[in-house]
Amino acid sequence: MSRFGGLARRPRMRLRPRPDSDRMEPAEPRPFAGTDGPMITALLLDGPLAGDSIEIAIVEGRPPKTVDVPTREGAACRYCLDELEQGGSSAAYTFVYRV
Repeated sequence: MSRFGGLARRPRMRLRPRPDSDRMEPAEPRPFAGTDGPMITALLLDGPLAGDSIEIAIVEGRPPKTVDVPTREGAACRYCLDELEQGGSSAAYTFVYRV
């Protein structure tokens, strides 16, 4: 029994990435307009943009904790770091909600 009155924690759901035949753009990272300085590749693990990657600017020497990613329809989706400790030239992000 958990300390929250018997409520069990829901397991994290992982959505399958879109098949390559459904992609509208090449799978290579697309840069955000108006960014300069050091960049890192953000790998989007789930949500509407699952399997995509984008180039984002590094903030204070590390990947930003959240990033709003524009969709092809003109809306945006908010993603957050999958884990606080990331290494290398890419960082994994999970879907939070549509903005």
